[in-house]
Amino acid sequence: MPGMLNMPQDIASVIFENSIVEFVYNIYLMVRERHTKHWAPAFKKLRRLKVQKVKLPNFREEDTMSELTPDQIRSRMKEQGILPPRSWMERPITISATGAVFEPYIPPEGDGKLSSLTLGGAKQSMEFLSKKSKSMLAVRKIRSFEDNFSPSTFAEEAQDIYIKAHKALVEKDYDTLHQCVTELCFPLMTEDLKMCTTRWQFLKSLEPPRVVHARCTDIINKENIFSQVTVRFHTQQTLAVYDRFGRLIYGSEVVAKDVVEYVVFEKHLANSYGLWRIHEKIIPDWMPAREPGRKTYVQQKPVVESEPVADTVVPATPTEQSAAVA
Repeated sequence: MPGMLNMPQDIASVIFENSIVEFVYNIYLMVRERHTKHWAPAFKKLRRLKVQKVKLPNFREEDTMSELTPDQIRSRMKEQGILPPRSWMERPITISATGAVFEPYIPPEGDGKLSSLTLGGAKQSMEFLSKKSKSMLAVRKIRSFEDNFSPSTFAEEAQDIYIKAHKALVEKDYDTLHQCVTELCFPLMTEDLKMCTTRWQFLKSLEPPRVVHARCTDIINKENIFSQVTVRFHTQQTLAVYDRFGRLIYGSEVVAKDVVEYVVFEKHLANSYGLWRIHEKIIPDWMPAREPGRKTYVQQKPVVESEPVADTVVPATPTEQSAAVA
């Protein structure tokens, strides 16, 4: 170097060593920053995933399946994640409610009108005591699943379920209604009220609710047990049903009526998460027919037939011509 001739020997050697180190460092950087790299290394992974190897299916595999041994077929199905075929088809079935009332309770004729002091009322009480033995056995069966079950306390609980279900029906809260009624009772309660507005109110209980009937039965196997309890209600209610045009078709919001009902409550005892729900209402044969609702229809316009016009022209008289001019 021309500038290093007049410098001392130690300083010249140091400058020479630094220049060599800088030269080697530049060579190293040139090797690391080779021109084969992409100018945007941040998307290296995306560029790698842009092209993927796909294993194409063998469409002629069925032709060669007959030549394979059972072990080879099993290993190939295990590799593809395919379960071996079965000779039968199993479908899961959930039975959350029964389809009818087993051994339904028969209400005595004139219930709610006869006093227990009269001859008819005393006869009803004796018949109730004679049919109580099977109900006690059913209650004992229910207590094997529910230790705290008692007919006296269950009647109050059943009345709360009854009121909650009817309030949900009025408000059309079907999620709450499904928790209070079974799959058999749900369409019976909602089918005729889809296009109607309902006003229902529970006023009071004229008599305390009581359990009059209890039965248990098993379905499919002995462990799958369902229980049905019939509760008698004697209450005072108001009911009014309006159609979609706001016209009253049944009942009244002002006039209260005394109602005697026999409501069947069902529970799936084998299910640890089962609930007591309304299953059906018992309507005796001696009960008079209910007054039908007044339905509204679109009134059709009367068709007026026009008289045919005669082709013959009648000449007008002078009196008719003057009247026409006037």
